[in-house]
Amino acid sequence: MATNHIVFFDTTLRDGEQSPGCSMTTQEKLTMAHALEDLGVDIIEAGFAMASEGDFAAIATITQAIRRPRIASLARAKAEDIEMASRALQLADRARIHVFLASSDLHLEYKLKMSRQQALEQTGESVRLARSLCDDVEFSPEDATRSERNFLVEMVRVAIEAGATTINMPDTVGYTTPVEYARMFTEVRERIPAIDELGIILSAHCHNDLGLAVANSLAAIAAGVRQVECTINGIGERAGNAALEEIAAALYVRGDHFDVTSSINLNQLYPTSQILGQIITFRPSPNKAIVGDNAFAHESGIHQHGMLANPLCYEIMTPELVGVAHTHLVLGKHSGRAALRNRFEQLGYTLTRDELQHTYYRFVALADRKKNIYDYDLVSILPDQIRERRKEPISELA
Repeated sequence: MATNHIVFFDTTLRDGEQSPGCSMTTQEKLTMAHALEDLGVDIIEAGFAMASEGDFAAIATITQAIRRPRIASLARAKAEDIEMASRALQLADRARIHVFLASSDLHLEYKLKMSRQQALEQTGESVRLARSLCDDVEFSPEDATRSERNFLVEMVRVAIEAGATTINMPDTVGYTTPVEYARMFTEVRERIPAIDELGIILSAHCHNDLGLAVANSLAAIAAGVRQVECTINGIGERAGNAALEEIAAALYVRGDHFDVTSSINLNQLYPTSQILGQIITFRPSPNKAIVGDNAFAHESGIHQHGMLANPLCYEIMTPELVGVAHTHLVLGKHSGRAALRNRFEQLGYTLTRDELQHTYYRFVALADRKKNIYDYDLVSILPDQIRERRKEPISELA
């Protein structure tokens, strides 16, 4: 694999599903897995085999139906978890066991009641067991960004020596900043030569508690990370995970800056987002980047005029690029004459300059009273003589 290729590790079905309102049945997970395969993700983390019978069944079902992406199961650094993950993955063409253990003193002391030395020993034992069962093992020092750096480096070194092939250093609680996160990866890589010597993949996994998940993920990629863990629509614990669609679009639009490749089919981003929205209990916010309803909508008259002149004035990518049908010029009180004329022409009415000016005043007065302007509203404000010009029935009034 080329060194500039970004591996997309999708955890919608595991970390994403942990978000309130996002639980999925086995059949729903299978539907999403097919959508993720069509999207082109490289790895699907299908669940946490030890968590429940439902998770185990979902992982096992997905391994039988999905062939191109690698299928992963999460496992705590415990023998019973790792063995359960191995059983769930036994029919996968390509499997990965993803082992995690806390590395921050806060988690070790209060959550695990474990010393640093015990954590190092457990890391080595668990990764060795996982590697004996699967040739692809990922290790994550949980809460890496709040861990004492020397200890984090030592834990990563132990995991690599035990056989881990991917090292993920997660910002588990969304605490870090882009500069700090990039520096952490750079330092760990410099202090552990085996990362480059053995071709170990470094991975970023970011949460959005400070709204920095995507920014942190991109900073990690700029620092040499070659796997990014993310979810569709950014769903996940608390404020969510880094949004896959935002990362993929950013890498494409700013290819001049990142100079990396990926296997993501960008025109499947919006359809995949829609499938997830149909499965769980909520859809993306309207102003959500890339896949929100307003991501390619314009109401400002200045913006609409620019869009009609050249879409590049106010859109850095075409809607078609990410699977959206077209740009939507929303008519409202901020709209201008150019957008109004355009919409009337779409409805079959060509207005002179004076007619447009007269109709525009009536439109603004209506828009001040109504939040939503529909096509039949527009036709209603036209003078009779203009309406009579259009002999064909209007069949698509919204």
